[in-house]
Amino acid sequence: MNQVAKKRFFEDVTIIDIAEEGKGVGKADDFVLFVDKAVPGDIVDVQVFRSKKNFGEAKITELKQSSEYRTQPFCEHFGTCGGCKWQHMTYEAQLKFKQKSVADALTRIAKIDVGGMDAIVPSPADKYYRNKLEYTFSNKRWLYDGESRDNEELNMDALGFHIPGRFDKILDVNHCWLQAEPSNTLRNSIREFVIREGYTFYDLKGHEGALRNLIVRTSSTGEVMVIVVFAYADEEQVNKLMSYIDSNFPEITSLLYIINQKKNDTIFDQDVVAFKGPEYIHEEMNGIKFRIGPKSFYQTNSIQALKLYEIARDFAGFTGNELVYDLYTGAGTIANFIAGHVREVVGVEYVPSAIEDAKINSAINNITNTKFFAGDMKDVLVADFVAEHGKPDVIITDPPRAGMHPDVVARLMEIEAPKIVYVSCNAATQARDLLVLKEKYDTVKIQPVDMFPHTQHVENVVLLVLR
Repeated sequence: MNQVAKKRFFEDVTIIDIAEEGKGVGKADDFVLFVDKAVPGDIVDVQVFRSKKNFGEAKITELKQSSEYRTQPFCEHFGTCGGCKWQHMTYEAQLKFKQKSVADALTRIAKIDVGGMDAIVPSPADKYYRNKLEYTFSNKRWLYDGESRDNEELNMDALGFHIPGRFDKILDVNHCWLQAEPSNTLRNSIREFVIREGYTFYDLKGHEGALRNLIVRTSSTGEVMVIVVFAYADEEQVNKLMSYIDSNFPEITSLLYIINQKKNDTIFDQDVVAFKGPEYIHEEMNGIKFRIGPKSFYQTNSIQALKLYEIARDFAGFTGNELVYDLYTGAGTIANFIAGHVREVVGVEYVPSAIEDAKINSAINNITNTKFFAGDMKDVLVADFVAEHGKPDVIITDPPRAGMHPDVVARLMEIEAPKIVYVSCNAATQARDLLVLKEKYDTVKIQPVDMFPHTQHVENVVLLVLR
């Protein structure tokens, strides 16, 4: 370790950038400092608490000069909760650094000229913008400063979010600014009820306890879905809690529960029981209805989802006669959204239940020019598939954060669709794929979209045109 890296204290460090985890980035000679809760433009004294050869993690000991981008966090849980890590920066600054992160990734990894990149599209709402939140019940509440485990009267039950890096510790949330009512009132009311009635909260290490998760989904249509996930509750406990929720929150249109005794939290392989109402709610976008079930994927910022899909549609420049492949189609949101503008859409998705949702979404909107197929993308998108369904005029691809499998990228190079619209939630993996595609494709348009204010996450849409 070099001599600079051995130092534990640095004075007058200027913060020059911000990293993904909400840490400010500064330098001391060639030693990089990741400073907790620092904002670009701050000048700070810092104490290093963890170091490697060329970088260290540090905390601010004194804020010598505040950045013009610094603002007061609005949430009481800031700094402890794992969400909204950028809320100590103004929203304008967040947009600036998100735009920079996309430009840096495309330039550094894909070696693409980003001079013509459009300005990031801001979210109209920077609070209460999510339509889905999942809370966790735990008997291992995160303790605040001043609280002691030696206090036998301390209630250790929590209903909230995981502490970053501590899967077994849950922050008991008082108010979350991410989802509109009834989310906060519902969560707090359920917590009070189950503690009063003596329900046991799940032990994430010992795998015991009655209550496991609470999932709340809302929609622009005003419908509300609530899913309670039990672990080892008996029938009487289940009915008592579900009846309490039903009687106190009549606005809930779909009240469901799941008994999950597995060691992981995934519900995709679990049976869902409808206590009240149907097993779905509806979302609406440009007059198209989407049925959202407890296991359905739907963009969590409904307003920005519309903007994102409009950009993808406009980038494609449809004339009405195109055959479109929609890769990683999910519940067919993009496929059904563009169906009225093209001749036919062929959607492919790995999750079979999502494909069933996609077909239902076509059916309830009387859309007849879509086809959906389930399977691993690299196994489905082969030469025989293209021969059977036709060479696409446009490919829209919206892969998960990991980007596309190398085999899928290779298939796109072989198919040679005249246009590819690449929607991504991770500019780094998008850039990795674009580096390969640039051998045959020119990057014509780049449009970042902010779906998740106060976080580092940013969507990016790129139009590729075959040379």
